[in-house]
Amino acid sequence: MQGVLTGFAVIAVVIGVGYVLGLRGHLGPQGREVLTKLAFHVASPALLFTTLATADLSVVFSARLLVTALSTVAVAGAFVAVGVVRGWGVGRTTIGALCSGYVNAGNLGIPIAVYVLGDASLVAPVLLFQLVLVTPVAVTILDLSRGSDGGTLWRRLLTPLRNPIALGSLAGVAVAASGLRVPDAVMDPVTLIGNMSVPAVLLAFGIGLCGSTMPLRGVERRPVLLAVALKAVGQPAVAWALASGVFGLRGPQLLDVVVTSALPAAQNLYTYASTYGVGERLARDAILVSTVVSVPVLVGVAAVLG
Repeated sequence: MQGVLTGFAVIAVVIGVGYVLGLRGHLGPQGREVLTKLAFHVASPALLFTTLATADLSVVFSARLLVTALSTVAVAGAFVAVGVVRGWGVGRTTIGALCSGYVNAGNLGIPIAVYVLGDASLVAPVLLFQLVLVTPVAVTILDLSRGSDGGTLWRRLLTPLRNPIALGSLAGVAVAASGLRVPDAVMDPVTLIGNMSVPAVLLAFGIGLCGSTMPLRGVERRPVLLAVALKAVGQPAVAWALASGVFGLRGPQLLDVVVTSALPAAQNLYTYASTYGVGERLARDAILVSTVVSVPVLVGVAAVLG
């Protein structure tokens, strides 16, 4: 219980600071845009690199990761199916699919893993899966869906290598796989820059709330409701069914995968939506509503399985 409330309190305070900054106009009319670009092009790639460069890649082969991967694919696939039928477009559907299954494993998952699960490393499988596979694939789809570059097939195939988020993730994995140790003279400044990522994302999100209409209104109401339902209820339910029924997980291992699957949509999804200029309100509302809804869900999961 304490871990859930602590994690949400930290996020709420920083978003609140961003809201006040936007309300008072301290960062000017381009404040949100500057923070978004800083996070996407500089801070987040640095954070992904430092996180993955020192990670234990053996967690990729754990049963918990399979549960996470399958539950993510299930709920994201459900959103994509509805998006195709409803004609929501590739970019918008991609953002909605991410909001349905991409959990806040970093700035919220880590404190909850510490206070609820008793071990911060337990969030590593989902964090690695999202950073190594989901993020590069998603931003590549968003890049290609814009169609602004045109270019040859070879240029399109190299899209992940031109995206800072994907490049940071892949570079970190390469260092971890090689077993090389990055010198402190290189790692320390990169780490310092990466530490700006989460605050920048949360502050930009808070600024984006200024002057915004209430969530669950307008043309994005149905996509937001679908994404929130899949994220807050569908993903933890699928994770529980897979973990207990297919992989035979019990006790702390079952609690681990269900809790991480019940985490709300990650704030950095708003950065992706803003950067590519697609599904911004969908991302903002889905993150906000799923964060609120996930509080009782996480408390209930911890009470029942804990």
